[in-house]
Amino acid sequence: MKIQHYKDAPAKYFRNGPAKGVTGRVLIGRDDGASHFCMRIFELEPEGHTPLHSHDWEHEIFFHSGTGEVYREDHWVPVSQGNAVFIPPGETHQIRNTGGDTLAFVCLIPAGAPEL
Repeated sequence: MKIQHYKDAPAKYFRNGPAKGVTGRVLIGRDDGASHFCMRIFELEPEGHTPLHSHDWEHEIFFHSGTGEVYREDHWVPVSQGNAVFIPPGETHQIRNTGGDTLAFVCLIPAGAPEL
């Protein structure tokens, strides 16, 4: 069993390029013996965003705090604390922070996908 505060997980920072103002952490992954899923948390600074991308695996997202938008099917959908999002394999998507505070969300992906 593993119990830790999320801020104790090593952080990877994305400040330029296709991702801007993003901090990512692997909370539970292959190094913990997780054989089916990887749990990550991302924090987006105001005006921060993930890259516009797609991949072969699904993922599930739960928004913990802040306000933002998710790009799907050629338009932006508002999201905020308490929203859950399912992104199927192959769907182009992006997340951006539209508020003045940090946008934080937990993201689950299947084992075998790149963890960060």
